[in-house]
Amino acid sequence: MKLVVDEEETAITSARQLIERTQQEINIEPQRRQLLELIETILVYKFPTMSPEEIEGMFGLSDLKQTRVYQQGKQEGKQEGKQEGAREEKFRMIPLLLRLGLSFEEMAKELGLSLEEVQQEIQKQPPSQDT
Repeated sequence: MKLVVDEEETAITSARQLIERTQQEINIEPQRRQLLELIETILVYKFPTMSPEEIEGMFGLSDLKQTRVYQQGKQEGKQEGKQEGAREEKFRMIPLLLRLGLSFEEMAKELGLSLEEVQQEIQKQPPSQDT
């Protein structure tokens, strides 16, 4: 609990001591892993500007990427990436739908975008080179 409320400078020392004690004194592997995972989770939240690799190096942890917090964050990042990719794909469809003669309202409805988003994207498009 002390680790949660410690200032950053004190937390670094406290975390190192806790990790060392855990590795030396807890002989039951599942319990040791759970305790180390708890410490790692606290550190991830305590030092949000540090990368997992920096935390691993600073505290001598070798498997931070295996923790639930890291895995959940990674999964959330993948999900956000997929959503952003799907959204970008919708925007790429706008010029084609425009050439097919769909109205702004029809495009918005078909793509699941707001009318404003469709209009903004069309304004970004270069003028048509039709001859």
